Amino acid sequence: MRYYIWTIGCQMNVADSHRVASSLEKLGYQEASRIEDADVVVLNTCAVRQSAEDKAYGRLMSLKPLKQKRPNMVINMMGCVVGLKGHDRLRQRFPFVDVFSPPSDPGPLLSYLAQREHKALEEAETARRFALQDGELVLPRSLRGKLVSEHVPVVLGCSHACTYCVIPYRRGPERSRPPELILAEVRSLAAQGVKEITLLGQIVDRYGKDLPDTNLAQLLRQVHEIEGIERIRFLTSHPLWMTDELLETVAALPKVMPHIEVPVQAGDDEVLANMRRGYTADDYRRLVAKIREIIPDVAIATDVIVGFPGETEAQFQRTYDLLEELRLDVVHLARYSERPGTLAARKLADDVPEEEKMRRFRLIEALQEGISAEINSRYLGERVPVLFEEKVKGRWRGRTPTNKLVFVDSDQDLRGHIEDVLITWTGPWSLLGRLASEMARPGL
Repeated sequence: MRYYIWTIGCQMNVADSHRVASSLEKLGYQEASRIEDADVVVLNTCAVRQSAEDKAYGRLMSLKPLKQKRPNMVINMMGCVVGLKGHDRLRQRFPFVDVFSPPSDPGPLLSYLAQREHKALEEAETARRFALQDGELVLPRSLRGKLVSEHVPVVLGCSHACTYCVIPYRRGPERSRPPELILAEVRSLAAQGVKEITLLGQIVDRYGKDLPDTNLAQLLRQVHEIEGIERIRFLTSHPLWMTDELLETVAALPKVMPHIEVPVQAGDDEVLANMRRGYTADDYRRLVAKIREIIPDVAIATDVIVGFPGETEAQFQRTYDLLEELRLDVVHLARYSERPGTLAARKLADDVPEEEKMRRFRLIEALQEGISAEINSRYLGERVPVLFEEKVKGRWRGRTPTNKLVFVDSDQDLRGHIEDVLITWTGPWSLLGRLASEMARPGL
């Protein structure tokens, strides 16, 4: 029996897919290299933008002829396109799909498969619970001994409800996972060779708001104590919830990397108010200044949406000017995409033409390329510690503490090792270097 998982979307979806794969292997399935050879096909979907949702539907429809040829093949659609309440609508539209699963929940698929294999309900429930692992996290066979960096969800869903965001409707209200469960997963991953952990949440800073006596800073300190874990990151933050305690914890713990992702989304106060972000552009300026004061040499990444409903040229220019002023390391850019059910879709007209959205996108893209190139150029001639993850097209790829992508040539097996690298070339998106240890060899 074989399985195949197709994943689109954020790091949370990637983490979810790893957990589904591990659970299927607990039931005796092996990974298939081709979707045509699979007995179980899982499509883990994203609905943050219409383009991602359209890709999911296109992929699903491509499976219909295969299902007709092989009626015993199980098709499972999961993730944000399914959401928490979309099952009935999707069942009518795609009757050839066997199982619909909400985000981060492999349970419906495992129950379906267990019941197919076990006639007795008690046996099926035992098999399902075994597959869910009861907090243990064993990586899929294809990743064991190879995965250097893994994402661990700590907050599921979101209750902030920005007007443009579909996540609260598809992933449900905010729920913090118990710290003991998170720590057990991290220990399990460390035992399997994982060196870097990224704690995930839609608003990760709000971890513990619904639990007694814990928060993200405390969780970071607990993860920091786990032997084998050498680097820790977290994302995504929100300007309203990033506390001094959290920033001081990042600065104090050597394993927590000086890398902060905190979206601004827009640089105009009226647009921010229409987004219901809860802060002003000046609030964001002060936060960036505080981050840089508390965490020396920090790298800051942000998210920006261009073409939000009603955004004028002057308002866009304020966003542009803010980014030019703050000179952040990375800007994740998106053009506004109306999502059904959100407040923006119900109340605000999507009135910025697509060509104008693209023009604004390209302007910020060009601005940020220059800023990133300037920031990265400071690494030229410097020695930086790089955690290497894998070999890509003959070169080893790794990341600095500030999350800069670095490539080196080496015949050594560098996977999972932290090595000092002398940077010999810099660009806006990556750096090139040489291993300091190899430069020290005679004749080099």
